[in-house]
Amino acid sequence: MSSIYDRLVNKEATLAVIGLGYVGLPIALEFAKKIKVIGFDINEKRVDMMRNSIDPSNELEKEDFDGCDIHFTADLNELREANFYIVAVPTPIDESRLPDLKPLIGASTTVGKVLKKGDYVVYESTVYPGCTEEDCIPVLEAESGLKFRDDFMVGYSPERINPGDKVNTLASIVKVSSGCCEVSAENIAKTYELVVTAGVHRASSIKVAEAAKIIENTQRDVNIALINELSIIFNKLGINTYDVLEAAGTKWNFLNFRPGLVGGHCIGVDPYYLTHKAKQLGYHAKIINSGRYVNDSMGFYVGKQTVKKIIAQGKNPMESRILIMGATFKEDVSDIRNSKIVDVHRELESFACKVDVVDPHADPDEVEHEYNFRTIKEAGSDYDAIIVAVNHEEYVGLDESEFEGMLKDGKGLLVDLKGIYKGKINRLEYWSL
Repeated sequence: MSSIYDRLVNKEATLAVIGLGYVGLPIALEFAKKIKVIGFDINEKRVDMMRNSIDPSNELEKEDFDGCDIHFTADLNELREANFYIVAVPTPIDESRLPDLKPLIGASTTVGKVLKKGDYVVYESTVYPGCTEEDCIPVLEAESGLKFRDDFMVGYSPERINPGDKVNTLASIVKVSSGCCEVSAENIAKTYELVVTAGVHRASSIKVAEAAKIIENTQRDVNIALINELSIIFNKLGINTYDVLEAAGTKWNFLNFRPGLVGGHCIGVDPYYLTHKAKQLGYHAKIINSGRYVNDSMGFYVGKQTVKKIIAQGKNPMESRILIMGATFKEDVSDIRNSKIVDVHRELESFACKVDVVDPHADPDEVEHEYNFRTIKEAGSDYDAIIVAVNHEEYVGLDESEFEGMLKDGKGLLVDLKGIYKGKINRLEYWSL
């Protein structure tokens, strides 16, 4: 009998992607240029948009759908036609900052209902080491009535897509893959090699692949936390963090991390999956937890520092108007999930400041639904302070006179969280992390 890889290449088998968000849709479309694909999502409205070549995440262009052998559906019966399932659903945290596996278990339940003998299931969602085998496979077995390894194969290949990045794309980033045995591992790796020109790294086990993904973002989180803490210290010393980083960066092995708000659904979330698993094993992850504490506190720190500087100008915070420029979790994307801008907003409002938020990419309805405040279409012209929180392309080229036009009497405070205007502001009071 021919392998699953050969059957996919010869279009005798079909690949399905479950979860068509910013990770799943690009994968589905790339595969659809080579093999038959079913794109499955439980959100019928999103499915209708994709049928009309519209990416609900605003990451892909209409032409990215051209020439793709793909069928979009929310119908479970149509999903039965697939033989190789890729699960790419979100893995968020709950209000207690514990892993929320509901989307992952839900997707496993869905796949389990349609699983057949000889099928493959590959998970891409970021999880703690052991999750695929301990949490997902039992659901697949229970729903399908089939036996893992005897009847179906499972692998793990973590997503590495960077939203808004047009250079480091699915095809150009080395893919890590794994399987439950040598044969499945090779079939999974070869399948991904169809679309990943940068190559595929074959991890030695599913757990190793899971761990490799989760430490990528944990490492970044801890390093950014160190720089954020240094930024707080340097602020007390009265020196500019970016000046310090510029000087230190002249050494060849200095790691060039920058201070800032750490939000989104990767760096601000993934470490909690690892600390949760560590706690289950009886170990308290001190460095990772400390890094999370620092980074989760930065929004409140920015808000408090802004208010202190407004008071230092002789103004009453309760009578002050502040503009926050940027609501998304990073530059040039529309994604607002886990945006730490909301922490800045809440801290300012706790001092009874009047706060406006503007963002050319964020959907005002989504912001209101998620965070209970609404972005405005255009900034006003009588603010006491402006916080440039996200370095969107639309903001990078602004000059001092444009900020003066938005400030009351052309005077006030400019807070530049990303340091993009360092050395360019001469008349206004300027502060950055």
